[in-house]
Amino acid sequence: MKKTSLKRGTLIRRRYLILIFAAMALLMISSATIELHQSRQELVDLMEKDAHSLSETVILASRKMITAQHLFEQLIEERLLNNAGLILRLYRQGRVTNRLLAELARQNNLYRINIFNSRGRKILYSHEPEFPENQGGEFRSPEILQPIFQGKADTLIIGLRQARHRAGFRYAVALATPERGAIVVNMDAEQLLEWRREIGFGSLLRRLVDNPGIIYAALQDTSGILAASGNVRQLERILDSPFLFRALRDSLFLARFTQFDSLQVLETVHPFYYQGEAIGLFRLGLSTEALHAINRRIYRRIVIISIVLILVGVLLFTLLMVRQNLEVIHRQYTVVETYSRNILENVSDAIIVAEEQNGIQIFNHAAEKLFGLSAREVVGTDIRSLLQQFRCSPEMSGRERMQEVECEVQGNRRYLLVSRSELLTPGHPGLEILVIRDLTRLKQMEAQIQRRERLTAMGQLASGVAHEIRNPLNAISTIIQQLNRDFVPQDNQEEYHQLTTIVYQEVQRINRTIENFLRFARPEPMQLEKFSLPEFFQRLHRQYQPILQEKGIHLRLQMDWQGQVRWDREKMQQVFMNLMQNAIDVLEKDGEIRIQVSRGDSGTVVVRFQDNGPGIPPEVQSRIFNLYFTTKPQGTGVGLAIVQRIVDEHGGWIHLQSEPGKGTVFVITIPVNAEETQ
Repeated sequence: MKKTSLKRGTLIRRRYLILIFAAMALLMISSATIELHQSRQELVDLMEKDAHSLSETVILASRKMITAQHLFEQLIEERLLNNAGLILRLYRQGRVTNRLLAELARQNNLYRINIFNSRGRKILYSHEPEFPENQGGEFRSPEILQPIFQGKADTLIIGLRQARHRAGFRYAVALATPERGAIVVNMDAEQLLEWRREIGFGSLLRRLVDNPGIIYAALQDTSGILAASGNVRQLERILDSPFLFRALRDSLFLARFTQFDSLQVLETVHPFYYQGEAIGLFRLGLSTEALHAINRRIYRRIVIISIVLILVGVLLFTLLMVRQNLEVIHRQYTVVETYSRNILENVSDAIIVAEEQNGIQIFNHAAEKLFGLSAREVVGTDIRSLLQQFRCSPEMSGRERMQEVECEVQGNRRYLLVSRSELLTPGHPGLEILVIRDLTRLKQMEAQIQRRERLTAMGQLASGVAHEIRNPLNAISTIIQQLNRDFVPQDNQEEYHQLTTIVYQEVQRINRTIENFLRFARPEPMQLEKFSLPEFFQRLHRQYQPILQEKGIHLRLQMDWQGQVRWDREKMQQVFMNLMQNAIDVLEKDGEIRIQVSRGDSGTVVVRFQDNGPGIPPEVQSRIFNLYFTTKPQGTGVGLAIVQRIVDEHGGWIHLQSEPGKGTVFVITIPVNAEETQ
C-alpha cells in the first residue's frame, strides 16, 4: 500500500514537473519576445534622446560659430579702421606719401591703401595702379564712396567684395578726409573665407555625418535646404509635411521612422533659432542598423533558449528519481537535526561540542548565557583556551569525566559542574562533549541556608538564655538600687556609692544586650512599601556625603535600572548603612565605593556594593556573616548578621567576593516585589 502511494506521488510529481517545465519554457520564450520589444523601444528612446542632445549641441555650436564669425569680422573691421584712423591723422599733418602708405601696408599686412579726393580721383596709393583710373581701383565703381563724397557719412564698412580684375575677395573700410575725400583700406579676404569654410555650418555638418550612425544632416527652411551633408539632394518640403510643419510651428523636438534612398532611418527634427528668430528645422537622419542587430540577436537567443530548454528537460527527467530519494533522506536528516538542535538549545545546562582539529563546533544558548559570549565568537577556538580565559581551577583533566571547577565569568566567581565525554566516529575524530551546570546559585543558597540556620540557632539560644538571665538581673538591679539608697556604711561611703552605681550600670548594659538578643531572635514584621530605587540611593549618598568628604572617599553611583521596588524601606536602609559604614572604616584617603544597580533575572534587582579596600582574607570570608564575629577592635559583630537576615526576609540572597589587596564586593539579589516572610 505504501509503495502504491509512493508511486502515485512520484507520478503526480512528474506531472507537476512537466507542467512546471512547460510553464518555464513558455515564460522564457515570452520574456525573450517581450525583451525584444522592450529593447527595441529602449534603443529607440535612447536614440531619440541622443539625437536630441546631438541636435541641441550642433545648434548651440552653430550659434557660437556664427557669433564667432561676427566677432572675427568685427575685429577685422576694428583693425582696418584703426589703420585708416592712423593714416587720417598723418594726412591731416600733411605727412602722407605713397611711400609711407606702401610701408604701412607692408608692416600691417594690408592689401591696398588708397586715398581719393572728393571727385573720386585717386590721389595717393600704396601700390602703383595696374588698371585705368576710371575703373575705380580695387572697387567696382566709385559710387561705393558716394556717401562720404556727399557728406552723408564719415565712416563706411564696405565689407567683403569680390575683386573686379583679379580672382579672390577683399575686405575694405573707408574714412572721410577733411576735404570730403576718402581713405580706403582693404585686406585680402582669402584667409577669412578659408576660416569660414573650415569652421562654418557646412563643415560642421560634413564632420557630423562622418559618424557611421548618422545618415544625413540638414538645415531647412520653408523655401528649401539651406545647408546639408550626407549626399542629400532632395528632402521633403516643410510645407508639404504635417510632421515637419508641426515641429516648426510649435517649436517641438519630434522623431519618426522614414525612408531615405531606400534606407529606413530614424529622423529627428529640431527648430533652429538664432537671436530669437526662427531660421528653420535641423533634420538628423540616424541609422536603424542597431535595431536590426537587436532583432537578430533576440531571434538567436530564442533559438538557443529552446535548445537549452530541451537539454534541461532531459536532464531534469534523468535526475528526478535521484532527487526524490535525496529529498526523503534530507527530510529525515533535517527532522533529526532540528530535533537534536532544539534539545541542545533548550536544555538548561550549557553544552559545548568541540573537535580536536577544528575547535568548538556547538555552543548552545545556555553556554552563551553562562559565559557571556555568542556562538559566533567561540566557534573554531580551542576549548582549553576558552576555559583558561575564565581562569577555571582546577584545570580540566583528561582522565576525570566529572569535575567541579571554579571560574571567573564576567567578573563573578562561578562554581561549575563539568561532565566530559568523548565520541569517536569516522567523520568526527576526537569529538569532545562538555555538559556544564552552573552550581553558583545552589552554592550561594546552601551557604545562605547554613548561615540562616546558624543565626536561627543562635537566636533561639539567645532567646532562651535571655529569659533565664533577665529575672536574676532584675533582682540584682532592684537590690543594688535599694542598697545604694537605704544602706550607708561607716567608712568609705563615696567608694561604696561608686561601686553600687557601677554594678547598676553594668546590669543595665547586660539587660540591653539581652534585649538586642531578643530583637534578633524575634525580628519585627516587615513594612513593605513601594518607592523609587534611584531616590533611595540618592538619599543614602546625601546622608553620607559629609563623612565621605571628610575622609576623602569617592562614591560612584551607577543606576543601570531606575525602576520602583516594594521593600521595607527602613530595613533596607539599615542594610546599606551597615555596608557603607564597614567600607568607610577600612578605606583610606582617595578610596572609592561603587554602587551598581541593574535588573536581574526572574524579576529581581542586583545591587553590587564594591570598595577598593584591603579585602577580606579567605579564612575569614566563611564566618563574615556569623553573629558576633568581627575583625574590628570596637566592632560588635552584629551588622553583617543583620544584613544577612534582612536580605533573607526579603526573599533574596547576598554573596561575598573578595581578594586581599583587590577590595570587596557584596552582590545582593532581591525580588523587585518582595513578599513578607513569616
